[in-house]
Formats: sequence, C-alpha cells, structure tokens
Amino acid sequence: MGVNLRELVEEVKKQISLKDLSKKAIAIDAYNSLYQFLAIIRQPDGTPLMNRRGEITSHLSGLFYRTVNLLENGLKPVYVFDGKPPELKMIELEKRLQHKAIAEEKYKEALARGDLEEARIYAQQTSKLTKEMVNAAKTLLDYMGIPWVQAPSEGEAQSAYMTLKGDVWASASQDYDSLLFGSKRLVRNLAITGRRKLPRKRVYIEITPELIILDDLLKAHGITREQLIDIAILIGTDYNPEGVKGIGPKRALRLVKTYGNIEKIKDILGKEAFPIDPLEIKKIFLEPEVTDNYELTWSMPDKEAIIRFLCYEYDFSKERVEKAVERAEKAVRMYFTQATLESWFG
Repeated sequence: MGVNLRELVEEVKKQISLKDLSKKAIAIDAYNSLYQFLAIIRQPDGTPLMNRRGEITSHLSGLFYRTVNLLENGLKPVYVFDGKPPELKMIELEKRLQHKAIAEEKYKEALARGDLEEARIYAQQTSKLTKEMVNAAKTLLDYMGIPWVQAPSEGEAQSAYMTLKGDVWASASQDYDSLLFGSKRLVRNLAITGRRKLPRKRVYIEITPELIILDDLLKAHGITREQLIDIAILIGTDYNPEGVKGIGPKRALRLVKTYGNIEKIKDILGKEAFPIDPLEIKKIFLEPEVTDNYELTWSMPDKEAIIRFLCYEYDFSKERVEKAVERAEKAVRMYFTQATLESWFG
C-alpha cells in the first residue's frame, strides 16, 4: 500500500500526458502494475481472465497491451521487479494476506446473493501474484524486447536508484515510496490511464498521469528528504503500518518543522508512541539494498515468439495479438529512427 503522502503532494503534482514522456526511460514498479492489471481486468462477476487450463491471464493481458500503448506514445519502459522484502515489512505482508482472505469470503457471499457489483469489488481485493505468474511476465517482456530489472529487495528503491544514476528519467508507481527512496521524479497512473468506473457508482472518470518532482515537493514544504522520511514514519509506512496514533500528514509536517527530526520528536512523544525504532525504518529508506547488475536495452518485438507464447500457451486471440504486435513494431520504427538508435538502444 505504501505511505499516504497525498495531502502533501497535492499542490506540486502536475497533470501530464503520455506524450510528455516520449523518448524518456521510465522505471515501472512491476508488481504494482501487475496487481493493478489483476484487479481491473476481470469478468463482470469479478472472475479474472483465464486460459483453458484455468491459469490466470489478466496480468499478461494488461502487461502486453499497456506496454504496446506506452511504446506507441514513445516511452522507453523498464519494469523493475521486487526481490526479498526487508524483515520489517513482514508484518504488513501478513496483514495483506489476512485482508485478502476476508475479501475472498465476502466475494463468495456477494456471488451467492447475486450481487455482481459487490462481488467484483471484493474480487479485486483478492489478487495474488505467484512465482509462475511473475516468471511468465518476465518471459513476455523478453519477447517484446522490453528490459526488466530484478531488484535485490524493494523494487521502488531500485527504481529510485536508477533515477539517481541517470539511467531512467523517472519511477512509475501508484505508491509514493519511491520519493522516500530518493527518486528524482515519480509518475503515477501510468498503468491505469484512461476511462475508469468509480466503485458502486455509475460514474466514469478519466485518469491521466501525474508527475511529482521530489525537489519541488521538498521546496514547497521547506523540508529535506530525511524530514520527508520522518513525516512518512509518523503517518505510517509499510514497515510501521499504524504510524503514530492521531498523527496525519499535516500534523506530521508541523512536528518535523518544529522539532527538526524524528529523534527529537520521539523524545517529545515518548518511546511508547514508536513500537518500532524509527531509526531502523529510516535506514531502510536511506540505505536500501540495490544493484548495478542490469543492462537497459530495447529491441524489436519477436512477433512469432509472442504469438506462440500468448496465443498457443495462454489462449489469447491471435488476431488481436498480431494487430498489437504490428502496432508495437510501427512504434519502434517511428521512434527508433536511425538518428535516435544510439539514444534508444545505447
């Protein structure tokens, strides 16, 4: 779920279009995107898309068609996959499993009542990514000529590191954690741009990408990145989900600006307000485990391999896949011209 910095970023976020990201390399949070595809791409009763063997294909459908769309807009996508999570995150991961189990029961109850709208809402909360599903996603990206990076730990930390090195222009995720890890820029809504229905309402809204520049955020509030991390710890992160009771973003900002850092705030509020040592959490954001073991190269999609993989193994429509691959090939020819080969493939 990540940290909720929405109130603080509201005044600095910028609405952009996909075209604004043309010719830019973007490190996309792979797990975040795949979970979004699993939640959104479902049948009316909430059932995910499956092949004839009962294997879920929603994540592959979203990954394939969305990536083609990104290429058509000139983006250079790089998918970054999570590795082993820090020990402190295990509590939050266990909570998520319990939440999914509860949602699964409510999904079944809604189906039994014949309430398909309610069933779909709960079904979206039951999504699970298996090792096999992740490996299939990586295989598809290989066939599409799209690079992916295996992070040793948190994918958002790796993405942020790649922006700091200058290998990518921005991180892309729905969560704000990339900013805490030091990402220069964060793009939100990249995987879900388009027309979306509001839950329990017959209302559709248009979702567009948002850009948040870390320096702009820090300057707007007169704080440092370390103080932004302190604010996050006060309101709750994946490593201390509850945060400090009674403290929201605005009060956290006031405390940090008044007392300077989390150490002094801990003295003021008392140790009992921090069941988990805030300095341990801060260290995860300031000294994350990352790797330089990656190579970013983009290539033409392998049409035959994609058709063999998606159509013969996962029962995708051959006609639709062929058309999408042709779109991807056209995009590569359009943006990967001789004049830009070095910048795109180098």
